[in-house]
Amino acid sequence: MVIFGQRMLSLTESKLLNALSVDGLEISLNLCFHNLSNKQTAAGELMKGYSFILLNLIFFTNSPPIYAASEGCSDDGVVSFLCGPVSPEDLLEIPGSPWVIASGMEDDGYLYFANSQELTSTAVYPSSDVEHRLDTNRFSNCPGPQSTGFRPHGLSMVVGDNRIHSLLVVRHGSREAIEVFEVDETQELPKITWVGCVLAPEDVVFNSVVATPEGGMAATHFQLPLGHVYEWSENSGWSQVPGSEIEGPNGIELSADGEWYYIAGWGSRSLVKLSRGRPEIVKSSVEVSHHIDNLRWSIDGSILAAGHIGRLPSSIFGCLNQSECDGVSTRVTRIDVNNLTARQIIDYPSNSVFMLGTVAIEVGNEIWVGGIGGADRIARFEYR
Repeated sequence: MVIFGQRMLSLTESKLLNALSVDGLEISLNLCFHNLSNKQTAAGELMKGYSFILLNLIFFTNSPPIYAASEGCSDDGVVSFLCGPVSPEDLLEIPGSPWVIASGMEDDGYLYFANSQELTSTAVYPSSDVEHRLDTNRFSNCPGPQSTGFRPHGLSMVVGDNRIHSLLVVRHGSREAIEVFEVDETQELPKITWVGCVLAPEDVVFNSVVATPEGGMAATHFQLPLGHVYEWSENSGWSQVPGSEIEGPNGIELSADGEWYYIAGWGSRSLVKLSRGRPEIVKSSVEVSHHIDNLRWSIDGSILAAGHIGRLPSSIFGCLNQSECDGVSTRVTRIDVNNLTARQIIDYPSNSVFMLGTVAIEVGNEIWVGGIGGADRIARFEYR
């Protein structure tokens, strides 16, 4: 957890401060802060004028707030919206259902269930309605549930045969951990139950997470100039994945057979394909036209790589920090993982209602894009 003054920094701010603390990053610093004399001044200037959007949401209510489309949620001529989730940094569809899970990474944050048919959303965690049932056999080192200071980030799901699924959530706030939930989809509104956690290694801040076929998980540690991927198993705990050194590893996916990692290089603007569990490391990549944030599989077996771009590296932070978003846009690229070719499919300029995209998923005949910066909506593009 990073504290600046009397408040916890957002993950975007923390990422930049991590970058500022890394030796050998003077080139990037000069790009971002060419008019500032030192790192400390740069950090201070970054924080000036930053204010969170305060929302009329209340923790621990018996009836979580339900949001529906409103006048302020109308189409803008290019894109439609589903309003409600605040800063929906990551999105995940429950297969074969109308439900999309969103992680709201603003202030303490919520998990939301969004209904793609009714175009409504419900904040479901934290809530006093949620049961906490620690699985001590699997998560023996978990100290127990902690509902306050949630701040969810990356998401991953293991789909169950009986419509009861396992949900992994990167959590910041009061602790750095992967929180594990059971999602029971057999009810009209899916029921979420907290069942455990896996604490992050010391000094590691996870970004995205993916479940492994063996019942474990892997997560990215966003760091500049180089970060890593960590993998966890119940027997061995966390270990660094060989060959996973990447410029700002962000989103992560895994092939169905568990033999290949697909990792978003935020700093390198590339998707990296990395072998898993082989004696010799095999690694290749494809460059795209933007910083990549989250990755999601599409129905045709390609990967949707969502992210953002600005005129300079400093443009992204200026957009988030001071709403100076000229020249900043959300982009989504479709990547063929077999031959590592990329095709940009969305380029949407930043605006007052949708600032910075971070994830894209296929939902029916649409592509839904989530983002950060305090926006209270998910952008819905025609399928492409």
